[in-house]
Amino acid sequence: MAEAYRTGQDNIRLWGLDIHNPVFLISGVSIIVFVVGSLLFPQQAAEFFGLLRNFVNSTFDWFLVSAGNVFLIFALALICLPVGKVRLGGRDAKPEFSYPAWMAMLFTAGMGIGLMYFGVSEPLDHYESSLAGPQLDEAGLRTDFAPLNGAAGMDEARDLAMATTIFHWGLHPWAIYAVVALALAFFSYNRGLPLTIRSAFYPILGDRVRGWWGHIIDVLAVLATLFGLATSLGLGTTQALAGFNFLYDWGTGSIAIVILIGAITSLAIVSVIRGLHGGVRVLSMANMAVAVLLLFFIIVAGSTTEIVRTMVGGTLAYFREIVPLSMPIGRDDIPFVQGWTAFYWAWWISWSPFVGMFIARISKGRTVREFVTFVILVPTLFSMVWMSSFGGTAIAHLMADASAAIGNAAQEIKMFHMFEALPVPAILSLVGIALVLVFFVTSSDSGSLVIDTITAGGKTDVPVQQRVFWATTEGVVATVLLLVGGKAALQALQAMTISTALPFTVVLLVMCFSIWLGLRSELEQDRIAEADR
Repeated sequence: MAEAYRTGQDNIRLWGLDIHNPVFLISGVSIIVFVVGSLLFPQQAAEFFGLLRNFVNSTFDWFLVSAGNVFLIFALALICLPVGKVRLGGRDAKPEFSYPAWMAMLFTAGMGIGLMYFGVSEPLDHYESSLAGPQLDEAGLRTDFAPLNGAAGMDEARDLAMATTIFHWGLHPWAIYAVVALALAFFSYNRGLPLTIRSAFYPILGDRVRGWWGHIIDVLAVLATLFGLATSLGLGTTQALAGFNFLYDWGTGSIAIVILIGAITSLAIVSVIRGLHGGVRVLSMANMAVAVLLLFFIIVAGSTTEIVRTMVGGTLAYFREIVPLSMPIGRDDIPFVQGWTAFYWAWWISWSPFVGMFIARISKGRTVREFVTFVILVPTLFSMVWMSSFGGTAIAHLMADASAAIGNAAQEIKMFHMFEALPVPAILSLVGIALVLVFFVTSSDSGSLVIDTITAGGKTDVPVQQRVFWATTEGVVATVLLLVGGKAALQALQAMTISTALPFTVVLLVMCFSIWLGLRSELEQDRIAEADR
């Protein structure tokens, strides 16, 4: 391999930026075209992206579900096989962060806003659709979104709703993140290659990773990351504005959108300038502490018995139904698979370059076995507790009163209705809004660092103004599209996210093979070195 690829000497300096020209240029132009096109033709764009999303979900649902299974099985195998002994960074490498800091950063970057937005709404949606049972059209085909075959009663519907929610937020998505993060960390720290997606394919492509094959891989990663982040920022903005409107009747118009995203993007820029230790780590630790306190309060002040019952029943149902929920073909609940699971898997895959690279940045010194175990199992356990507490409280409220307002409320407002059933709801709502906003900041600043690294050819010591550029770009994309298209704009972003994820799924499947080749070679080198001692 040419030394220029390892050191980034083939980068160019322009206006104080240190960029990998093809990746930066193609990514930037593509984003501009998307934004301008959405601005000029909002109605046509909304229709096109709606059709695109439906086409991907309905045509490739089996492929996305199958790929999710492959990633999980591969990740679990790495824990059990001898290659799990390989240490990221070499045999003498030491972890850079403590366990609490490490776990807080990877968790807040991975699913922070999503847990706040869907923690109440998704369990409720699954509960209501499962309780209603299968709905058939005149041809006898199902038209509902109930998972599997629905449920016979309220208790069974609650357990199935929680099992399905945990399925979408548990082992499978974190296995996707673990695969990408492991590939980036191993080939960067153990092979000395740039910290960028293309480096994971060096065992297969060799020096060709410097050419257009590598450019295409990195451009896909940048686009998937930015659109995935912009979607999450849009979700976070709508939920925060809905919360302020719910509490204080502040409104959710254009001025509020601009002020809120502008303020949060400014905080993200400050965090980005402070860097990984002074910015992202501090915010992640603070946010995780507040999230745990909120979770603890809900468990203690809410219906503790119902939460525990929901947690136990949902967890048992999850492990009981994980195989039926993972089946890619031969299912009756096709609308559910296409509308929920296929979309979620595409979303996690589109986020994997962002979350995977960020996890790789903070995971040097861990063994493969330790790395995969913590990245998969610990966040899954936390998601189980979180979803059971938030979703279980909401479902218990609806089971007690089927006409409760929370049942028909919009997704972004369900969490605030759930708080009304608890003590000091106004304070809880403020804490919830604060968590959404800080999760917004941590996702934005960590995502900016990742995009910056990719577009700089894997270099991590890039100029500050370059990091500011990408943090600003994320805020601008989310702002413009929310102002122009509202919910239709979010649907367009989601369509772009899953459409980018489809070809990237193939990239990740090939990446698994590359990881195996690299780890097996490293293990053999360690054995030889040990024998020579």
